[in-house]
Amino acid sequence: METITLENIQSEIDHTFLLQKKQSIQNRTQPVQERKVLLEKLLAWIKNNHSDIQKAIHADFKKPYPEIDVSEIFVVTSEIKHAIKHIDSWVKPQKVSTPMPMLGTKSYIHHEPKGTSLIIAPWNYPFNLALGPLVSAIAAGCTAIIKPSELTPHNSALLRRLVEETFDKSQVALFEGEIEVAQMLLAKPFDHIFFTGSPAVGKIIMKAAAENLSSVTLELGGKSPAIIDANADLKDAAGKVIWGKFVNCGQTCIAPDYIMVHHTIKDEFLKELKSQIEKMYDSSRKGVEKSKDYARIVNGKHLKRLKNLLADAELKGANKFYGGYVNEEENFFEPTILTDLSEEMEVMQEEIFGPILPLITFGDLEEAIHYINLKPKPLALYVFSKDNDNIKRIFKETSSGGAVANDCVLHFLQNELPFGGVNNSGIGKAHGHYGFLAFSNEKAVLHQRIGLTATKPLYPPYGFAGKKIIDSLLKWF
Repeated sequence: METITLENIQSEIDHTFLLQKKQSIQNRTQPVQERKVLLEKLLAWIKNNHSDIQKAIHADFKKPYPEIDVSEIFVVTSEIKHAIKHIDSWVKPQKVSTPMPMLGTKSYIHHEPKGTSLIIAPWNYPFNLALGPLVSAIAAGCTAIIKPSELTPHNSALLRRLVEETFDKSQVALFEGEIEVAQMLLAKPFDHIFFTGSPAVGKIIMKAAAENLSSVTLELGGKSPAIIDANADLKDAAGKVIWGKFVNCGQTCIAPDYIMVHHTIKDEFLKELKSQIEKMYDSSRKGVEKSKDYARIVNGKHLKRLKNLLADAELKGANKFYGGYVNEEENFFEPTILTDLSEEMEVMQEEIFGPILPLITFGDLEEAIHYINLKPKPLALYVFSKDNDNIKRIFKETSSGGAVANDCVLHFLQNELPFGGVNNSGIGKAHGHYGFLAFSNEKAVLHQRIGLTATKPLYPPYGFAGKKIIDSLLKWF
């Protein structure tokens, strides 16, 4: 059996990239039906291997099967079905209006595939966030190489099997491995790179892409706030915040990273939060650790990072209102709510990406808005309020990748909405038509008639008549 070395991997990457480069040129002229066939094959594989997908993801961090179905499988299958349904309209040349100075011409936007693409997927939703971008790449007519996370090896092996059984490697390929493999891939001149991960790594990806002037979609993260207005329905808000925060054990880029509660309702809202945790994860009163509906931290390294965040907060004066228990053998971290926080605490400075929920208070909306605007722009922002004017004000006066009123996380599931960040939380958009556009070049196409045209009087030599026409252009158009 041949030993797999970095040299072998490099050689295979080089060979596969050349195959995909050639295929990407052929894809430009292939009928759209070919893209639908690939998407239908992907959908069929997922349906036929439903149980294997569940087992692989559960093996990596004990994610509950129903949670896998909703947050991993359903998200991908709905994305595939949406693309198949709409791809004909997406690829159709889009006619644009003709301004007066361009009379006689016809103009269109043609959506052509960018070409070769690289998809670097994270570990927190390892199936969903590898295949969601792949759907967009296929719909746009691109080839794709996927680099899954090495932190979820069971899912990575399953994805490798999926790719090998479904696609020719000239169209879709997958390379497993650690940072060295990612670096090898990033050195290739891909036409587009789609990365999901942290802002810190996103900067590295963007630097690598700049070497080849590759376009990028960066799905990053940040500290997404949830504002609880004084007139919010507290029971309803608490249930939605607890689900949005602790699904996947808090390892969600759009989870509420901290909550801002109007000071008059703090104590009542804390009681509701506690009640909702017990309802969802400890209904038997045997402890959350016994719950089959609560996932685990992906590995010991991330568990230690979260323990350090919690220890730093407590050392600097934070109080544990709920939770804090950790079982290192099981990578279990209990849902934890912190109060009495200050800005020098690490938990208030960096994205938590785990089941720690800081709660701070505010006096009025202006204070809350000012606090959010002092921080880097978040990937998501949530507002719970019965006052539509307050909701509109917060959405208008803050900037975030996405925003949701009276719920959390759900905008990710809406295929008609663009998903993505802004500045520190990401560049570019994904899902549905917006994912198709991310992997497409919107090519400007203009058709001019033969013979006399509206622009020929502007050719030199610039006589009296020509100058008058130019003067009119400047004055009236």
